[in-house]
Amino acid sequence: MGSLEVRNPLLSKKLKRSETRLLIIDDNQIRFNQIRDFLSANEHLVQATLLDDLQNFEKQLNQNWDIVIFGRAYDLKYEQALSLIQLSKQPNLPIILLKPDDYQPAQYASYIRKGIYDILDLEYADRFYMGLIRALSFSRLLLKQQHLMHELESAQSQAQSLVHESNKAIALIQEGIHVQANSEYLELFAIKNAEDVIGLPLLDLLQPQDLNDFKLRFKKINQGQFDLGRFEMTTLNTQVSLPNPLKIEFLPSTDEDALQITIDLETMASNNNASDNHDKSSYKPNTYQLINRAIAQQPADVSALVLFSIASCPEIIFENDWNTAKNYFINLKEFLKEQTHVPLFKVETGIFLGLFQAESLAKLESKLIALNSLAKPQLLTIKQATFPLNLRLGYIVLDSEIRDDAHFEQVIATAYNTALPQNQPTPEFELKNDLPIPSFDLQPAEIKAAPISAEFSLIRALQQSLERGEIHLKYQQLYDKHDTNLYTYEVTSGFIFENSWKDLTDIPELLEDQELSIKLDRWILVESCKQLHNFITQYPEAKLIVNLNKDVLLHDRTFPEFISKLITIIRSKLSHPLILQFSEEDLSQNLSDAHKYIAQLRQFGAEVALRDFGHSIYSESILRQLDVNSLTLHSDLTQMLNTEQSTQELQEKIQIFHKVKTVEIMLRELNDMTLFANAWNVDARFIQGEYFQKKLDHLIDVQDQ
Repeated sequence: MGSLEVRNPLLSKKLKRSETRLLIIDDNQIRFNQIRDFLSANEHLVQATLLDDLQNFEKQLNQNWDIVIFGRAYDLKYEQALSLIQLSKQPNLPIILLKPDDYQPAQYASYIRKGIYDILDLEYADRFYMGLIRALSFSRLLLKQQHLMHELESAQSQAQSLVHESNKAIALIQEGIHVQANSEYLELFAIKNAEDVIGLPLLDLLQPQDLNDFKLRFKKINQGQFDLGRFEMTTLNTQVSLPNPLKIEFLPSTDEDALQITIDLETMASNNNASDNHDKSSYKPNTYQLINRAIAQQPADVSALVLFSIASCPEIIFENDWNTAKNYFINLKEFLKEQTHVPLFKVETGIFLGLFQAESLAKLESKLIALNSLAKPQLLTIKQATFPLNLRLGYIVLDSEIRDDAHFEQVIATAYNTALPQNQPTPEFELKNDLPIPSFDLQPAEIKAAPISAEFSLIRALQQSLERGEIHLKYQQLYDKHDTNLYTYEVTSGFIFENSWKDLTDIPELLEDQELSIKLDRWILVESCKQLHNFITQYPEAKLIVNLNKDVLLHDRTFPEFISKLITIIRSKLSHPLILQFSEEDLSQNLSDAHKYIAQLRQFGAEVALRDFGHSIYSESILRQLDVNSLTLHSDLTQMLNTEQSTQELQEKIQIFHKVKTVEIMLRELNDMTLFANAWNVDARFIQGEYFQKKLDHLIDVQDQ
């Protein structure tokens, strides 16, 4: 009986014909040589780079690689490497971990969930090679997919441009039936509505004089003989607005089992104003095809288009130079991209469509509801200056592919006139912004008459902003090194005053107005809890850290009951979805009262944190006296991550805090790669900053975009 040779396509020579680019992180030159020589012995062309430090790793991430192999490094952990790769230009770059000395097979799934592609052991050469080949094949498939998509987009853009330049009528034919047609095709055959052509047999419109010749030619074209696809044909259709013969060409279509028919309109263009109409809508075919393609690339159960348009354009941008006006509209797209993390498509100057997708209608609506916050007055930054931005938002849920120009125009019109869905009021407790403020410990003698001054103007503007509901809440996601609390967000707040941003925790005048301070904090809590209530539809384990001023803790006697009610109506499955965060400096001046009221808050279901912690000589003493769950370190401590020596000093400080009390520690304002990466070298569980996610006006998961 003969033997059957089984060949695995992964082991073919295809992967060996191009250079394999390996970035190897290890402190062992022998292992590096072993990996490189092993691949060379298996006929691979290898370009390999060895490093074992953070600085060089940062530089090398600007290059293109096939695989990263992680062994050991002096000041670089595999978790750091993972997080930096995920935030690089190659976020899906596979990283292979060389088996650690303390590795246990039961840990395998945990490593994979964190982002490791595979764990391989150099001692088992064949297994190591097979694992490496699988990773290389996966990497090349990703690169090939990306390359093909770029080629397809380029080809379709060129085809669209060619059609525009050569003035052609186009239709899509499937099994001899029209399924799509452009406006020029409809006009050629005197058809008023795009819907009227769908389902019509091709022969009913073309009405060829030599029917048998056309049928034979069309049959061969359907079989792939496109060398017969370009010809001239005499039509008997009296509705056709071109003289005979028609110049026809059949082309393959990107849609399966479909053909594209094009008819030259060169003589038609000079006889009517069709070209003018075409110019007015020349963006539409390209745009709707891009949208269709984006949905095809990332299919989802439900998809919606959100229309972002400028509600009013500030005159001030036209009073500056040309670059200011130009960059205003350029930066608008960057603002929307930063706030939404979805594909954006330009419709006109100052008008964009965003594609939002989800696995259910409920989750899609949750995303759309959250976008309402972008309808508040915003600021757009151009160089060092800020300018007002007012957006109008609308949407449409897509129930089919966008068929043609006319359909796309209908989609835009519907989105423009359909307001985003709103949060539904909860029956247990109606979340309102005009909550009455209960009595609090403020004696009449303490109330001071506010002087007429710039400070008074600021406070008055703040009051008006609160009355109009225009206080901005900013949400920033935390990175959990333990990979368990992935959906924790810090809430900060502010408002726009004289075209500049004012942080509510940095307004000294607010300290003089306890009633306004309490109103603001209650409003912030209500609005952020609305967002959380909506967001847990997508991510049930989400929680918020809300920054508050001291007055609501020290002077609002019904505050604990208020928090208890909020926690109830959030309907979170977590026992503690809210963490209330106060300034260390504020509470240090009222330690006795703070201790008492924090205990009450914890009794009613809230956790408490301290922000701007660790900069004072009294920090350890304060930590001993207050029953808090977590700490956010002062920004001066964050800056200690800039050098190796001060990073070690910061680690020593953090170790002291951990000895005083078991608390979770967060480092924020990690706004560049160095700070973000070095934060892994200290025992702070949560890290946060613009390098990971910027402060946004609504809740989204940056790790799932």
